[in-house]
Amino acid sequence: MTDTRSTQPVVRMTGIGKTFSRGDQIVTTALEGIDLEIGRGEFVSLIGPSGCGKSTLLRIVGDLIEPSSGEITVNGKTARRARLDRDYGMVFQAPVLFDWRTVEDNVKLPLEILGWDGPRRTARAKEMLDLVELGDFLKHHPYQLSGGMQQRVAIARALAFEPAILLMDEPFGALDEMTRERMNSEVLRIWERTGTTIIFVTHSIPEAVFLSSRVVVMSARTGRITKVVSVDLARPRTDDTREERRYFELVTEVREALRAGGGLDDAAALEAAGSVERTIADGAVG
Repeated sequence: MTDTRSTQPVVRMTGIGKTFSRGDQIVTTALEGIDLEIGRGEFVSLIGPSGCGKSTLLRIVGDLIEPSSGEITVNGKTARRARLDRDYGMVFQAPVLFDWRTVEDNVKLPLEILGWDGPRRTARAKEMLDLVELGDFLKHHPYQLSGGMQQRVAIARALAFEPAILLMDEPFGALDEMTRERMNSEVLRIWERTGTTIIFVTHSIPEAVFLSSRVVVMSARTGRITKVVSVDLARPRTDDTREERRYFELVTEVREALRAGGGLDDAAALEAAGSVERTIADGAVG
């Protein structure tokens, strides 16, 4: 099955720039000239070196910070209006959990705000925690969990109310490789079922290719879009997808785009190269 998601823009950015100042003096120009449209139901990854403005751009979409220049619309309205209308769910690099609430109650929090009744909140929280394989930890508190487990709770919370747009800022960085791959597959399954638009920040080239409809490659600071790579891998994507020749061709294309833009960080390069070398050794690539 190929990807047939609508190309109708749910996010439109035109000429987005962001500077950070101290007093009247500009200290850092983080983003410049960002033009990007994201279609309804797309899964778009932002990739680039540390400090290139990926997370800044994500926060502009989520109305956590304002752009210094340019225009952005989300669902045909301002980013501020979209946030107030609860169009977003967000997973940060850190879990941002409340230690005085149980794991279950952390997942229930957005549902309480939305006014879901008690039995419905309980059922949904259990469903989401089972999804991230923490169903046995409902009554634990965050400080009783490892960092990776805490991040999985945050993912469950963000998915709980099935938001129209899910903003994910390196959500799997704290997870071990096997759990990370499993969570990649689970997030794709949820995306395919709900049609949620996902914007995903990552440093991992293989992860970006496996998950995405398109991969947006950004340059080193000042952050600009240097290339948008369309990912034409068939769906649904499975473990076998990671063994396909086309998958490795796309990994190489993204890696070369990063290099051309001065944005190939060592960690991403080594991760991508290591994946390819392991597969060649197994005879999957001739």
